Amino acid sequence: MKILVTGAAGFIGAHCVRRLLLDGHQVCGLDNFNDYYDPALKEARVRWVQAEAGDFPLWRVDLADNQAIAELFAREKPDVVVHLAAQAGVRYSLENPRAYLDSNLTGFLNILEGCRHHPVRHLLYASSSSVYGANQRTPYSVQDGVDHPLSLYAATKKSNELIAHSYSHLFAIPATGLRFFTVYGPWGRPDMSPMQFARAIAEGRPLKLFNHGRHQRDFTYIDDIIESLTRLVDRPPQATPAWDRENPDRATSMAPWRIYNIGGHRPVELMDYLALLEKHLGLKAEVELLPLQPGDVLNTCAEVSQLERDTGFVPRIGLDEGLGRFIAWYRDYYYMPVAPGPIANGLLPTAKSVTKWSAI
Repeated sequence: MKILVTGAAGFIGAHCVRRLLLDGHQVCGLDNFNDYYDPALKEARVRWVQAEAGDFPLWRVDLADNQAIAELFAREKPDVVVHLAAQAGVRYSLENPRAYLDSNLTGFLNILEGCRHHPVRHLLYASSSSVYGANQRTPYSVQDGVDHPLSLYAATKKSNELIAHSYSHLFAIPATGLRFFTVYGPWGRPDMSPMQFARAIAEGRPLKLFNHGRHQRDFTYIDDIIESLTRLVDRPPQATPAWDRENPDRATSMAPWRIYNIGGHRPVELMDYLALLEKHLGLKAEVELLPLQPGDVLNTCAEVSQLERDTGFVPRIGLDEGLGRFIAWYRDYYYMPVAPGPIANGLLPTAKSVTKWSAI
């Protein structure tokens, strides 16, 4: 199939493009290479994908540019769209709300319009566990209500699910929403905790742990995310004829629309997560415990029985193994030598800004 991947230079997007190319699909990518974080990392991801799996056409346009998106669909005519581009981050949304409206709402509408006017077999799009918001009951089920988001980012992701449903109903676009749970691994974003924590520990800076480190997160390794996603690519949802309007199933519909949780179903407390990072880095962290941060969800845990039922797969890679792989990549990317001893009190050298992948 010909598959359009948006956010192709992003963390999940680059891994997705690589896997799809290796699986033999024809892939075209889209990314605007914005400066939310260092664009050099995005360029490095693209070179990594090209080295691992081959070249692919990459449109450097913004999601909010409706004319550019319309031209892309008209020229590329994808069979499937994997929509992973978005303005990410919970805390950033407190300071830059308009970036979320432009990318996550206007941009998503442009993708849906492309799928409407150039019909596709399947639209898969990234949602987030953050949609569960104030819900305190875990594990989070796709049958739970998601009516109380705690951040603008979460509100835009819930909006994506609703807008996708309306387009599925009106224009018969098969659409699948993927609620990702705390994705981590090699080539991750610098604003995500593995990268932030590893850098702070390596540079001897104190780590700020909000909610006094009592958060629990359902960490999901990137390879498990990609395996789940690729198993769903050729499984477009069908309308459910027996869907009960009086007792509605929140994960399905009378339209060709589905929602899945994609998570490890193994929540880990932040302090235990930190201990594993210390183990793999060979360093001890300095910790500053702080109160709960606005917009943060307390605990996350994915209920994934529907994913297993429909794909035969559930995420499998444990946090210890996954963090070991991440730290191995981190050392290589930033030229960081291994510290002596199991836990050293000294500091690793500061990460260099020029690396074998990011040098231009």
